Amino acid sequence: MKPANRKPMAQRVIRAWSTLGPEYLPFADAASADLPLPRLLRLSLFKFTMGVTLALMLGTLNRVMIFELQVSAWLVALMLSLPLLVAPFRAITGFQSDTLRSAFGWKRVPFMWGGTLVQFFGLGIMPFALLVLSGGGAVPTPDWVGQGAAALSFLMVGAGLQTSQTAGLALATDQASDATRPRVVALMYVMLLLGTVLGSLAFSVLLADFSPQRLVQVVQGTAMFVLVFNAYALWKQEPRNPARAAAMKTEPAMPFRQAWGRFIENPRSRRFLWATGLGTMAFNMQDVVLEPYGGEILHLSVSATSGLTALLAGGALIGYILSARSLARGIDPLRLAGYGTVLGLPAFAAVILAAPMDASWLFRLGAFGIGFSGGLFAVGTLLAAMHLEQGRFVGMALGAWGAVQALAAGLSMFIGGALRDSVSTLATQGALGNALAQPATGYSAVYHLEMLLLFITLIAIGPLVGRRATSPNPETTRLGLADLPG
Repeated sequence: MKPANRKPMAQRVIRAWSTLGPEYLPFADAASADLPLPRLLRLSLFKFTMGVTLALMLGTLNRVMIFELQVSAWLVALMLSLPLLVAPFRAITGFQSDTLRSAFGWKRVPFMWGGTLVQFFGLGIMPFALLVLSGGGAVPTPDWVGQGAAALSFLMVGAGLQTSQTAGLALATDQASDATRPRVVALMYVMLLLGTVLGSLAFSVLLADFSPQRLVQVVQGTAMFVLVFNAYALWKQEPRNPARAAAMKTEPAMPFRQAWGRFIENPRSRRFLWATGLGTMAFNMQDVVLEPYGGEILHLSVSATSGLTALLAGGALIGYILSARSLARGIDPLRLAGYGTVLGLPAFAAVILAAPMDASWLFRLGAFGIGFSGGLFAVGTLLAAMHLEQGRFVGMALGAWGAVQALAAGLSMFIGGALRDSVSTLATQGALGNALAQPATGYSAVYHLEMLLLFITLIAIGPLVGRRATSPNPETTRLGLADLPG
């Protein structure tokens, strides 16, 4: 009897859900006539797969290479930083997607699909390269073979990821209307966050019983997951446009150097990129020291420090929600980024004060505040980048923003780890005086530097902020589940 009742019940639930108004449907306000909700959610899957890939590379493989495969930590750090080598080319990729002369009139889809394929091949060879790198291969090989293969796989994943993300954000900008673009931006970040969290949970379960064979299965399974989901996300997203293809044949091709020169000569563009880089460094420098700080200084357990990731993610999620609503009300995106910068100051101060006060609750509150303020800054700067170069070269502007953000994030994590180690060594040796001869000094130096960078970011971003917000859109200021980021 039970199987017979399930279908009618499911049909009734679907029918009832479909009759709800948009104010009760998450992300409904992000949709528009040119970008309906089902297609928007499908398009956002490319950010979800990015989150899964980042969870694999920066979380799971980081630990697996160091502990299970016994690869040197410095070599692991070098491999993980290799994708940053291709980050500066995001501006070129974005420009090429702006000016692509496709027979079908496409602009973004060829780059999104090409980046997906490069990422797929990189993930496909990665587990074998890592096994050879660790000396676990069936056939003995010189060290340079494993190192070269691993470097190639990480470079391919990084290049594919950077290419598909730049073109994907440009496609979302093309498809979204001015009224819905803030919610579309926030939805992209929510999907990235969701992919990172769910990917981390899935990898922790799948690799609970680690073996080389299981590593190959998981990483190559991730490659297939990325390929299939990105293909589904791209399906019928960009219509064929023969008229554009014909028009492009008659237009003179503008070289990248000329377009970039015109873009970067604008003082507003240069200041915006500096503000983005400085703010990104400020919010990301603590990534490598937050959990060690909680464990070494506040004596938190492994499970407690692991929960800090959830606090950061929860703060970021709330930041995305509030940013989507604030932007829909007409606030200047750079003003929102400035608010995030200001709110980051007490968050970092709370983390610093947690050590002398021996207050783990203050430490957790600071971690939550860092996630929240960083979420405001990230959404604000991305939406500002979407409006930085109107019309033809929006892909180049988004590529420049992405390149600066990626380079700043990678550089800041390296600086954070190096600064913590060097200052801690000096402090424990008594070189900084008796008052600072304690392990917390190295961590405190990192967070003080981040606060300094936040002040400099405020100086950089201040002249860019508009004096008054744009007129709010009444269709996007309702409160309800529709106010989730989208």
